[in-house]
Amino acid sequence: MRPLALALVVAAGLMAPAAARGEVDAEQLRAAKTLFFDRKYAEARAAWQAVRDEGRGSEAQAALYWIARCSDGLGELERALREYGAYLDARPSDRTLGEEAKTSRIALAVKLYRAGKTQHLPLVQEALADPSRTVRYYAALQLASLGPPAGRPAVGVLQEILAQEKDEDLVDRAKLALLRVDRSALVEAAPARTVQGREAAWIRVRIFDKGASRPRLSLNVPVALAELVFKSLPDDARAELRKKGYDADSFWGRLKKTGPTEILTIEGDDGQRIQVWIE
Repeated sequence: MRPLALALVVAAGLMAPAAARGEVDAEQLRAAKTLFFDRKYAEARAAWQAVRDEGRGSEAQAALYWIARCSDGLGELERALREYGAYLDARPSDRTLGEEAKTSRIALAVKLYRAGKTQHLPLVQEALADPSRTVRYYAALQLASLGPPAGRPAVGVLQEILAQEKDEDLVDRAKLALLRVDRSALVEAAPARTVQGREAAWIRVRIFDKGASRPRLSLNVPVALAELVFKSLPDDARAELRKKGYDADSFWGRLKKTGPTEILTIEGDDGQRIQVWIE
């Protein structure tokens, strides 16, 4: 082939449509994302599968992540779990998407465990050793939400949070998690914050919206103030409480001596969570 003819062939190849070269055009990506954010998950999954089939490199890799997100949105939990795994097996170059895939897979495994499919628990336990702090912490908090004995392997990472982190909301969540799975580990982890034998000084209330990592409302009330209010109740109210087994004169004294204790956790049908504890 003459040099001029060869040059023309090469130029024609460079000017060929993106799809012909195994690339996905911007409009196709935009359409797939729009379908997902419009919650048309079945259509979005098909669109992302097309991106996966036609693309290459980072686009095709990211498509695996979005395919899993679509299956998750459709409630096909075990399929989504496999698809997140396929994305992670591809060794994603996008660190943020990789962490999101890992935490999403942890959440799915915990949800499936609660539904009786206990074979998925090791996936959460393995995440406790993940090099990403975000993934480790999320795995520990999710595992602890299952209570003992399933949540006990999370104790080491929860103690790590108390020892190293400064985010108060994160530290509070770790404290609650330790109270749920191993109260004695809370004393060992943070002697400066919680001294064994010291009376509880605070009542802490946190209200979380569905799926939120930070509380919508944080309330910290000194135990001394709550005790004062409780003891100042009218005589008839105090008498009514005694009938129900609560002595206004001794209730708070006994409660303070218990040390750090989770009082209650309420989870509503709408996913809202209320947690109350003393420390």
